[in-house]
Amino acid sequence: MDQATSVQTAYRGIAWVEGAFVPAEEAKVSVFDYGFSRSDVTYDVVHVWDGRFFRLEHHLDRFMASMAALRMSPGLDREGLRQVLLECVARSGLRDSFVAMLCTRGRPPQGSRDLRLCRNKLIVYAVPFVWVVPPERQASGISAIISSIPRIGAESVDPTVKNYHWLDLDRSLFEAYDRGADTAILLAPDGSVAEGPGFNVFIVRDGRVITPDAGALEGITRRTVLDICAERGIPTEVRPVSREELLDADEILTCTTAGGVMPVVRIEDRILGNGAPGPVSMALREFYWARHADPAETTPVPYPEDGTDPEAPELRAAGRAFIPSPR
Repeated sequence: MDQATSVQTAYRGIAWVEGAFVPAEEAKVSVFDYGFSRSDVTYDVVHVWDGRFFRLEHHLDRFMASMAALRMSPGLDREGLRQVLLECVARSGLRDSFVAMLCTRGRPPQGSRDLRLCRNKLIVYAVPFVWVVPPERQASGISAIISSIPRIGAESVDPTVKNYHWLDLDRSLFEAYDRGADTAILLAPDGSVAEGPGFNVFIVRDGRVITPDAGALEGITRRTVLDICAERGIPTEVRPVSREELLDADEILTCTTAGGVMPVVRIEDRILGNGAPGPVSMALREFYWARHADPAETTPVPYPEDGTDPEAPELRAAGRAFIPSPR
């Protein structure tokens, strides 16, 4: 592979499909796979920053638990999956990467619809880092609405099992766009705060950091924020959060693997903090990114000595759109 081809591949990323490494754009799933036709699939996303996975074992814990909950077995154990993840990133050369692992139901033998006969499919890919919120908006804060569309009830789709049931989330995003906001926060069927499209929600009231206790994915970034608060002596509460509390909060922040801690400065028509991110939100954001330098929290990627310079400007531009201030 010549250098131009190598750089182009690194721009696009690398995938592991059917036991082989291929350019990410060649990763495919059959239209007959129930992961496609029924959204019968679970997935997880972990990120690489400065050549190191952040909290990889936490993501593996959640993905393995999700597959077990859906009765999926892709034929690769935890250690095998870990090695595939590491090699996808190593082969891509990307220093900052969005790395996904997903398991689909697969398809049963022709003429059958018995789920027990499906061969589950595992796909892994590493592509340039992806942001839920454009980087330039994060330091200044984003705007959100409270969607009129409720989150799918936990009794129907378990939100702690990461899934692609996104139609309620997608509809809420279009509602936010139509109303001039960046994103939306959805309520659970009981009217309490649930989550947003791809992120968890926190509010700050009287110096306390509060997040919903149900109706949302148990996010790894959410867990990291709670861990930071515990270490820093910041009081927290994990409990139901009402719509009224959300509207009356001193600060609101969202968090996700694809973006970290992202402050909200407008909710509906209310401006928070005179339109600037609050001090607790910004401190948590700083602490979160600083944590990426902790060897105890990170797993280094074994990049190959293949002549591709992972620090080359082309690759760094592909893999990083924004360098947070803590760096």
